[in-house]
Amino acid sequence: MSLEILQQHRVHGGTLSYRRHASAATGTPMRFSVFLPPVEGPVPWVIWLSGLTCTEDNFTTKAGAYGAAARLGLAVVAPDTSPRGEGVADDPAYDLGQGAGFYVDATQAPWAAHFRMETYVTRDLIDVVTESCAVVPARLGVFGHSMGGHGALTLALRHPDLFKSVSAFAPICSPSRCDWGRKAFNAYLGDDEAAWREHDAAQLLAARAARGRFDDILVDQGLADSFLEAQLKPELLEAAAAEAGQKLTLRRQEGYDHSYFFMTSFIEDHLAWHAARL
Repeated sequence: MSLEILQQHRVHGGTLSYRRHASAATGTPMRFSVFLPPVEGPVPWVIWLSGLTCTEDNFTTKAGAYGAAARLGLAVVAPDTSPRGEGVADDPAYDLGQGAGFYVDATQAPWAAHFRMETYVTRDLIDVVTESCAVVPARLGVFGHSMGGHGALTLALRHPDLFKSVSAFAPICSPSRCDWGRKAFNAYLGDDEAAWREHDAAQLLAARAARGRFDDILVDQGLADSFLEAQLKPELLEAAAAEAGQKLTLRRQEGYDHSYFFMTSFIEDHLAWHAARL
C-alpha cells in the first residue's frame, strides 16, 4: 500500500489531511492526521500520542491545536493508538487491545504479531512523514495525553536521539504501579516486571537519568481528574525526576478533569513549549 490521502481540509491557513499507509512494524494499514502550517517549509514538527480508546481523530477534531500551530509554524502529526482490522488481536475491555496499544512492542501472543507501536512511532511514522511532508527530521518533539502521555515520556526517554522536546497531559507516569499499566504490560510484555520498567517513565528516570537529555519536561495535570490517584500518579514522576536531576515542570491545574476540555485549555502552552525548543 502506498501512502493515501483520505481527506484534506483547509484550516487556519494551513492544510490538515488524514492519511493511511502500510506499516512494516504492525503489518497493517495505519492512519494518521497531519497539519502543515501556512509557511514555507521545511518546518519543525511534533507527534501527538492519544489515550485509551482514541483514534487519529480525537486530537485532530477536539484539541483546538491548529490556530496556535499555524502561528508558531509547527507541523502536528497524530497517529492512531494501535493496529486495527480483521485478524488483529483484540479484547472486549477498553483498556487492552485495539485502541490501547500503550506504545510498546508486544512480545507475547497473540499481541506480538501486530502490536509493535514503539517501532511504529519511532520508525515507520517518522519515515512516512519525513518522506511525504516538508518537515525537518531532526526538529521533532513528542507529546500526548494519558496513555499517550506515558508514550510521549517513555519514547522520548528511550529515544533521545529522535526527540528534542517532550511534554504530556495527565500521563500515566508509572504504568508498572497502576492497574491500567499492569494489565497492559502483563498482556503485551509478559510477567517479567524487569521488562515493564523499561517502559515506565518514572522508573526510566530513576534508573537511567543520563538518557533523558532534555532541558526540561512539561507536564500538566488536572486536580479534578478522576484517574489522578489510582492511575496517573504524577508524584512518582516528580520524585524520580528530582532523584535523577531531570528538570520537570509539573503544573497542577485546579478544577480540570481528564477530558479534551482540559487539553484545549492549555494546548497553546504546550505547542509554544515545543516551538521554543525546536
